[in-house]
Amino acid sequence: MGCEETAAGRREAGGAALLLERVSRRFGSVTAIADLSLGIERGEFVTFLGPSGSGKTTTLMVIAGFEHADAGEILIDNESILRLPPYRRNIGVVFQNYALFPHLTVAENIGFPLRQRGESRARIAERVGAMLDLVQLPGLGGRYPRQLSGGQQQRVAIARAIVFAPRLLLMDEPLSALDKKLREELQLEIKRLHERLAITFIHVTHDQREALVMSDRIAVMHEGRLQQFATPGEIYDRPANRFVAGFVGEGNFLEGTILADGAGRVILKLGEAFVAAPARELARPSALMVRPERVSLEAGQVAARTAHNRLSGTVVEFAFIGEMHRYVVATECGQTLIAKETHREDIPVRPPGARVTLTWAIEDTLLV
Repeated sequence: MGCEETAAGRREAGGAALLLERVSRRFGSVTAIADLSLGIERGEFVTFLGPSGSGKTTTLMVIAGFEHADAGEILIDNESILRLPPYRRNIGVVFQNYALFPHLTVAENIGFPLRQRGESRARIAERVGAMLDLVQLPGLGGRYPRQLSGGQQQRVAIARAIVFAPRLLLMDEPLSALDKKLREELQLEIKRLHERLAITFIHVTHDQREALVMSDRIAVMHEGRLQQFATPGEIYDRPANRFVAGFVGEGNFLEGTILADGAGRVILKLGEAFVAAPARELARPSALMVRPERVSLEAGQVAARTAHNRLSGTVVEFAFIGEMHRYVVATECGQTLIAKETHREDIPVRPPGARVTLTWAIEDTLLV
């Protein structure tokens, strides 16, 4: 059986499909969610990504039932949940601050949802033991939250949210309080947990790298509106607009006079220089964009190459960032570009003041 068939089987086995239809939420004169529509498949891992105030957490709270929608419809497996109280929606929630009960042990925290549902002591003990194993905390059931590290507390919060077998798991910036190394470790742990449970995960973050690592699809939001809903690769390589291009990853934006050449390309005039990109349908294109890691540096002047853009300039800043060299280059046409090169012994460092030529493939240039 192939990997795709296995994944499909897991999604059929658990999780719920979620549909938001023209959902809006206002707080006085402020519109937190504006006419939001999207569909999430069973067993999918979806991230709501955006800056503070983009509406992503409000959307999560409306799905959970902790906030009401002013307009629109929300359906789980084709059934409306808008009139259901939170406790009847069968949705697990992991909060940003974990929200563990400090006076209860780890086992009591995890078993709390089952006690609320009237489960027997034997059933609770069985489920709590299984959850402790699942989140890699065996033998810690008798400890209190204050006796755990931040990463361990987060695991307890996740175990409590899934112990009653919810059809959806909502996570509101669950890793934001952790240090970088632990956050990156838990990103992969949560992703592996999702694969094992095969339930639908909806995750909120402002961390673009976290969203790219963890998600099947990403919903990029800004000022309450959905900007793009697509796979991480599509979001990064084919951003729907300039906001998405600038928010997800680092980009060089080239602004000038946009022309058409009649051969399926657009041309940007930058003083005496020209930069080309494949044509694409956009509502209001304003610039061309290229990712820094797609830009190559060559010493001095070099001959033009077919199907490549080329700008000459001077290095004004260099930074060593571990696996990469990061350059800021002031070009002769007045544009400042960032280029990133892999750190290797056979690639020389260009110090500030060095004359270089920046080249990149036309196909790596995006109209945004």
